[in-house]
Amino acid sequence: MQVQTNHLSVLKPKPPSHNTQKGFVIGFIFLIILIVALILITLYVLKLDSTITSKFEGKRWNIPAKVFSQPLELYQGAEVTDADLQSWLELLNYRSNKQYERTGTYNKAGNDYYIHTRGFKYSANDIDEEQVIKLQLKNGKITTIQSTKPNKVGIVRLEPVTIGGIYPDNNEDRLVVSIDDVPPTLIEALIATEDRGFYEHKGISLRGIARAIYNNFSGKSMQGGSTITQQLIKNFYLNSERSLKRKANEAVMALLLELHYDKREILQTYLNEINLGQNGNRSINGFGLAAQFYFNQPLKELRLDQQAMLVGLAKGPTQYNPRRNPELALERRNTVLHNLLVTGKIDQQTYEQAIAEPLDVIEKASVGKSRFPDFLDIVKRELNTVYHQDDLKNEGLRIFSTLNPISQLAADKAVEDRLAQLRKTSSKTKDLQAALVSANPDTGELVAVVGSGSEFTGFNRAIDAKRQVGSLLKPVIYMTALEKGKYNLASPVDDSPVTIRLADNTNWTPKNYDGRDHGYVPLTQALAKSYNQAAVNTGMAYGVGTFVNQLHRLGIKEKIPTYPSIFLGSVDLSPMDMLGVYQVFASGGFHTSIHSIRSVIDNRGTILQRTGLNTKAAIPADVNYLTNYALQQVVENGTAKKAKSLGADLNLAGKTGTTNDYRDAWFAGYSGNYVSVVWVGRDDNKPIGLSGGSGALPVWIDYMKRLKLAAVAPAQPSTIEWLWLENGTGKLSQEGCENAVYVPVLTSATPQDASECSIRRYEEEVQRQQLEWLREHQLAPQSDEEVVVEDSESTDDTSNSTDDNSDNSNNRSDTWFDKALEWF
Repeated sequence: MQVQTNHLSVLKPKPPSHNTQKGFVIGFIFLIILIVALILITLYVLKLDSTITSKFEGKRWNIPAKVFSQPLELYQGAEVTDADLQSWLELLNYRSNKQYERTGTYNKAGNDYYIHTRGFKYSANDIDEEQVIKLQLKNGKITTIQSTKPNKVGIVRLEPVTIGGIYPDNNEDRLVVSIDDVPPTLIEALIATEDRGFYEHKGISLRGIARAIYNNFSGKSMQGGSTITQQLIKNFYLNSERSLKRKANEAVMALLLELHYDKREILQTYLNEINLGQNGNRSINGFGLAAQFYFNQPLKELRLDQQAMLVGLAKGPTQYNPRRNPELALERRNTVLHNLLVTGKIDQQTYEQAIAEPLDVIEKASVGKSRFPDFLDIVKRELNTVYHQDDLKNEGLRIFSTLNPISQLAADKAVEDRLAQLRKTSSKTKDLQAALVSANPDTGELVAVVGSGSEFTGFNRAIDAKRQVGSLLKPVIYMTALEKGKYNLASPVDDSPVTIRLADNTNWTPKNYDGRDHGYVPLTQALAKSYNQAAVNTGMAYGVGTFVNQLHRLGIKEKIPTYPSIFLGSVDLSPMDMLGVYQVFASGGFHTSIHSIRSVIDNRGTILQRTGLNTKAAIPADVNYLTNYALQQVVENGTAKKAKSLGADLNLAGKTGTTNDYRDAWFAGYSGNYVSVVWVGRDDNKPIGLSGGSGALPVWIDYMKRLKLAAVAPAQPSTIEWLWLENGTGKLSQEGCENAVYVPVLTSATPQDASECSIRRYEEEVQRQQLEWLREHQLAPQSDEEVVVEDSESTDDTSNSTDDNSDNSNNRSDTWFDKALEWF
């Protein structure tokens, strides 16, 4: 038994040793750590995955808003001069090319133009396709027009001019392009240079990584280790930090990105994300904007060598900046072209032609700097009344403005040239400034603005310069008098001295600029010659309150003071304010708010806003008809007579304005298709020694002569009739009488009195008619008498018959005469 027991004891297993137990614990802990690590890694990867998809499928970029001009409409009969069309093509950077086989090119042959348009997307449902148009210009008009695309309306639009942008706070600027609009050769150059295995790898390239490691150790410089997908991850999600963690994140995220999205979508995002330069404090992102920044052309119109230069910038936009380092940029461009050659994408001849081309980079970038900053400022102010700032900066809105580039160029040139001349007049004019605003009177669309100097500082004189407007308000005084019906255009107004007791017990005694009193003068003369005393006397007849109400009726929103000097324009208003007033006069009495925006489109092409005609009757059409006639007399024989040089048949209308001590010079006037206001003065409000006629009017004339003007021809209301009146009394007159004028008159206010000349002529005319009537009716009885006498002689009955007949005849004549006098 003992032996058996010992045997059993020998077979009994040994208890685990302490080291074995420790190993199990360590293994278990390791397993737990591994599981936790896997969970954490999984969670981290899921987080990275969420980061990728949320941004890639959501809003990828803060896209700036872009502001455009109105397009140029081309149709048979359209008034377009050769200079206008050339200017528009130049603003759009169209290039002259006899073949015009590519978009953005044109050919001029005599009076014929062949234009290969780029096409333009206005909204989702309003798209102009690329097409070739042929048109002929003669005498400032399009006589014929043809197009390669069918057109039901007969109008072809030349795309609008970009006038500026509203940029995100991150100072990134980009022009997002579809991959379909990117030249295939640019994509081939990018892949051949940056990632030749792009279409084979899944986000990372082990061969590329190995090559990069080898290059780092060997000191060679070939292709980098990052794929295009990794470069996109670094630019789109990460930063440029050089660390193992960032590189690991980059690799994982690249794999995840390729897992979710196809190569085409990844490539399109890369093309729009890559940084390719710096414009001041704003970065130039994407190839679409880079094409504009360096070549001032759309991406699809670039030559092969220009595409290659942009691709070369991807390696380092600072190092290969073609403006600062042209030699390095040229060398890098040629390297990209060589990559195309060795990968078989281009042949030897194409390669040699491309490397022979110069860089052709424009000297100064136009991207980011508005051509027309004053107008853009007004657009921004109008947008701010409707949209949030973030929406304007980040949502990629497209704002189509009312700006007419031809009108704007004319305004810029007119102000520049005339100010240069006026500044040489005297020491007072050395620091002279000006503002000019111009609009379409019928629509209220603002077409041109000049409100600052050579550099925009934020102070836009067109809106911000509130200055006394002087005699620009005098037409409102006479408009009121005409509307009340007690005055007509030939009525006398009192230009005698006037003294008014003010509320502070002081006296105000206005004087005429010529220092003379003219007594009673015709209403139109008082306005045409801008007599101050006549304006005050007439204005006071209806009161200051009535005058203020009239200004509000004409669209003035500012608070108007209620002291008598308001009649002479002692109120601070801006050129834009006065443009609104004269728009009413120019449009037949209808007020249409001056505006700078036609429509706003979001980045999907949906119309967010479309400005309609918000028009209302401000003053009766017949009263405005009379006021318009009075304003025409200012140009015909008044203080603005120089404007007749633009064409006597245009029937232009307007009013000069000059303030005390010659501090401000104004002119507001209009043709049939333009209403424009000019202010000239100094920012420090010191005297300039110029009147409205000598300071502002020359600028206005210079501007208007550069445009195609239509005559002022308002429709005559049925309540208007034209009569001969005695100028200075307003009494009825006749053609040929002294001081007789043929003027429009309200039918409800036809004068009841006649002039002495008219009465005398009327009496003479009545007498002439009486005599003619008598002659006509006395001839018949005399003929009967002659017949009776002949009959009596033939019957030999002569006893007293002749005397009796004679007496009866005389009685009949007396009866006819008495009846005639009674009738008259």
